Amino acid sequence: MTSLIEQAAQRLEQLRQAGVVLPGDEAAAPAGEPTPPAAAHPKPQAAAVPAKAARPMGISVEQDGHHSSSKRVELDVVALAAQGFLMPHTPRSQTGDQYRVIKRPLIKNAMGKGAATINHANLLMVTSALAGEGKSFTSINLALSIAAELDNTVMLVDADVARPSVLRMLGLPQGPGLLDVLEERVDMSEVLLRTNVEKLTILPSGTPHPRATELLASDAMSNLLEDMAKRYPDRIIIFDSPPLLLTTESRVLASHMGQIIVVVHAEKTAQSAVQQALAAIENCPLKMMLLNQASPNAAGGYGYGYGYGYGYGYGYGYGGNDSAQG
Repeated sequence: MTSLIEQAAQRLEQLRQAGVVLPGDEAAAPAGEPTPPAAAHPKPQAAAVPAKAARPMGISVEQDGHHSSSKRVELDVVALAAQGFLMPHTPRSQTGDQYRVIKRPLIKNAMGKGAATINHANLLMVTSALAGEGKSFTSINLALSIAAELDNTVMLVDADVARPSVLRMLGLPQGPGLLDVLEERVDMSEVLLRTNVEKLTILPSGTPHPRATELLASDAMSNLLEDMAKRYPDRIIIFDSPPLLLTTESRVLASHMGQIIVVVHAEKTAQSAVQQALAAIENCPLKMMLLNQASPNAAGGYGYGYGYGYGYGYGYGYGGNDSAQG
């Protein structure tokens, strides 16, 4: 009998040394030494609350002009420069000089130094009457030119939600963006793309939505634009918008903008189409016209002079097919 008890005690000791918790051992465990939980009775875990639920929709805190949690993408500066885009460190060109002329009054207005005070002056919309006039090419190059400024940063928004082209033209994959933010599916900081162009950030158009027009006309859009316009005084935000005569989204966007640039393809777009496009945004405070692929004397037939007396007609001559995109 004694030998059986001794054998049982030895067996219990072996089990304890192997880490098995036996009845009564919990109370005897030394203070500060955790007792392994019994496998048959796991403690219930509190359900994790998604971090998204605790964050309001909007723009995240930035450091040094960049969103702290935004993604970073690498633009192929060599390939894009070959396509006519004004990438950093490329040689000075006639196109670059023309964009310097174009951006100067826009920046002046955006920083509150223009001839009149304009609400949301740092929100710029680039549009056209019809497709294929070069608005997306112009939006990208204007953003790149402003990014070269010492005192300003730029956000380029692909707001052509029906036919987004900014990411495609820059060689980047499509992804979530503006429409997803408006639906509160993501925060702005999760979809912004920081680029290797130091002061340029891109906001994609986002996931296609059957009620895109309603989203752009919503209170969420108004609140988002108000926040974007006022959060950073040195930032200029450029919206690549749909054509004015083909969609209603552009007219909704125009009602929030401080400055609107209407791109016109020289010797291609009918004057009647330009007049209809301008009539659609006649209540907007400041409208400028930009004549794309123009010869020096091609500006005469369009009748410039809109909004605060501004009227711009710039000749280009980009060459290639890229200037006709968007």
